[in-house]
Amino acid sequence: MSSAVLDSPTQEQRDADVEGTMQMVSFQLAGEEYGVEINKVREIILVGEITQVPQTPPYVKGLINLRSTVIPVVDLRLRFGLAAPEATDDTRIVVINIAEKTIGIIVDAVNEVLRISQNQIAPPPPTVAGLGQEYLVGLAKLEDRLLIMLDIEKILLEEVEREPTIESATAAG
Repeated sequence: MSSAVLDSPTQEQRDADVEGTMQMVSFQLAGEEYGVEINKVREIILVGEITQVPQTPPYVKGLINLRSTVIPVVDLRLRFGLAAPEATDDTRIVVINIAEKTIGIIVDAVNEVLRISQNQIAPPPPTVAGLGQEYLVGLAKLEDRLLIMLDIEKILLEEVEREPTIESATAAG
């Protein structure tokens, strides 16, 4: 499996955060663009062999061995109730570190790292359909598109607490 390890923030990036900007890793999911804070992303890897675990929800694809660490993998499309097409050359696993746990999420493609200022961020509208509003941080208004900013911690930790198979797999990693 090849991977791209994301470096820890430089002093310049930390200074920018103080000035009201944040960095987001943007990715595609069912034709929409989503983003998660870069400080939650450990690395981005190609999809390799995933070991299935019996009696887990359909969106839990299984476990992978990432440099001798076993981590659970969640298909974000299925987690959001979307259809999951076959993996393509662009499909990636974004490895997320949250609350001292490491979890992989499958996305259609990773786009780029974006620097977003606070004045570009709008709160999610109260009438958001589909994805629960509690999972949204906001909407980033970019030049020609909207970026849906996810609270990935809330999305994944809720599953860890509810699914003992993910909890035990994460604890082993």
